[in-house]
Amino acid sequence: MCCSFWIPGVCGSCAQSHRCGYFMTAASRKLNCAVYLRFMLKGIGSVYREAYSGLSRQTWLLSLVMLINRSGTMVIGFMSVYVVDKEGLGWTISSAGVVMACFGIGSILGAFAGGKITDRFGFYPLQVGALVTGGIMFIVLGYIRSFLPLCGATFLLSLCNESFRPANSTAIAYYSNAANRTRSFSLNRLAINLGWAAGGALGGILADIDYHLLFWVDGCTNIFAAVLMLVLLPVVKHQRQKRSTEKQVNASPYKDRKYMFFTAMVLLYAVCFLQLFGMQSLFFKEEWQLSKSSIGLLMAVNGLIIALVEMVVVYHLEKKRTGLYYISIGALLTGTGYVLVNFMPPAFPSALLAIIFITAGEIFALPFMNSYWVSRTTENNRGSYAAVYTMAWSAAHVVAPTSGSQLAAHAGFSVLWWVTGGVTVLVSAGSLWLDRLTRKVPAEV
Repeated sequence: MCCSFWIPGVCGSCAQSHRCGYFMTAASRKLNCAVYLRFMLKGIGSVYREAYSGLSRQTWLLSLVMLINRSGTMVIGFMSVYVVDKEGLGWTISSAGVVMACFGIGSILGAFAGGKITDRFGFYPLQVGALVTGGIMFIVLGYIRSFLPLCGATFLLSLCNESFRPANSTAIAYYSNAANRTRSFSLNRLAINLGWAAGGALGGILADIDYHLLFWVDGCTNIFAAVLMLVLLPVVKHQRQKRSTEKQVNASPYKDRKYMFFTAMVLLYAVCFLQLFGMQSLFFKEEWQLSKSSIGLLMAVNGLIIALVEMVVVYHLEKKRTGLYYISIGALLTGTGYVLVNFMPPAFPSALLAIIFITAGEIFALPFMNSYWVSRTTENNRGSYAAVYTMAWSAAHVVAPTSGSQLAAHAGFSVLWWVTGGVTVLVSAGSLWLDRLTRKVPAEV
């Protein structure tokens, strides 16, 4: 029998030269498969090592804090369901839209104040303070049963919680450099989405048991994240740089016209994207009759996909094309995910496919949105730029639930998904136009 362990080569027993692949034994086939699998896994491991290499220790620790914090994130994702569900508050869809709009208004003011405080006092104390106060407000929110008090408490919660974002974005920029900044933001997003995956899955289980558990877990993880930050990351003393005697062009983000146009595109994209956590969750429950556990699992899938592939995707995409180009692709993928719902049967696999498309759009768009706004800043105005970027997302927290709930209530969910898809096309076109304009004229900051 020919003992062909060599491919191709000379038979070890008969010393005849031939292509041993034609005479392979079962044992040798298994060996060759094992070798191929070993090299394949080694290659995948090498890709992941390269994608995660070169990041600072502080970036990793800050991402760990975010992972702990976001592992308890479940109230916002289930808020609209909690307000409408008879086991929760049992109110109308319009009421859910108003409550979420209050969250958005508080987010806008919190982002604005957070940017000012960051530029004035630094990012470190604001992050700790926002986590503690936000955690307390989450617990308080779970005990409110009246409409107006709930709206007021939701506003205060988002005011505290969203002031964290400009400070956190400034911290990521501070702990990174130009070569790894996009990946540093992606690592932070990875931590957020891993936490979101855990929180979403656990949130669905807890919601089936008792909605109050959501508020307690969310609040306690916020406070624990603040303690962890104090323990792991040394306090960074804020030292405001002296202004140059030369005129600083576009020191204010409000005077940077390209950046303000970019912010408008971010706002439109965010309005579409945030339907995922508001109206789409409600759509899956009320129209497609999916269980709360299934909705939680879909949220977990979103986070897990991002955790598994975003860093690698960003590592291979960055510097090959401009960030604005990838943002345009991401917008189209997100819109496709929503429009697909109008063509698919009401079932969990259909919902899963829609989530995959929306998640792919998120992977292409969000990391490069972050790197774009940072690229237009100086250390003196980074908090203000971060605030404007965060305010765009915060404004979307107002526009998304109000517009989404009104469209769904008066025209139906089908119209909502068509409109959402149309807006993402506008975002894609606007991003490509800004990309062309930016390449012709250098950045003004």
